[in-house]
Amino acid sequence: MSKPSFISSLAGQKCPKCRKGQVFSSPLYKLHRFWKMNETCSCCNLRFEVEPGFFFGAMYFTYAFNVAVFIVVGLLLYLAFEDPELWVYMSVIPAVIILLLPFAFRYSRLLFLYLFGGIKYDAAHKDRLS
Repeated sequence: MSKPSFISSLAGQKCPKCRKGQVFSSPLYKLHRFWKMNETCSCCNLRFEVEPGFFFGAMYFTYAFNVAVFIVVGLLLYLAFEDPELWVYMSVIPAVIILLLPFAFRYSRLLFLYLFGGIKYDAAHKDRLS
């Protein structure tokens, strides 16, 4: 069986070590629980919070994501509606950022975990369980 790709595992919100277990305990569309993370992976027992307060660093990814949304939505408004009034920008951009909050929250944590968690993919883990 081939190694699951980094991108497909990240998109599927899978564990960075085994790329099989889910990082979050509920689906993204359940808005009343979108922030709930599993403490450990159900497949390899990896503890997701590497150290206390580890995910505070994910705020930088959220910030970058929100800046990108701000720029893209601002440009789309400017180009599609020929520079609307200021109140349009000040209402549409925050509304889009709020709508994308669950997505930004989850993927900023996942990116931070994958890139700075010090966790490497372990293909041999499956063999040790057998």
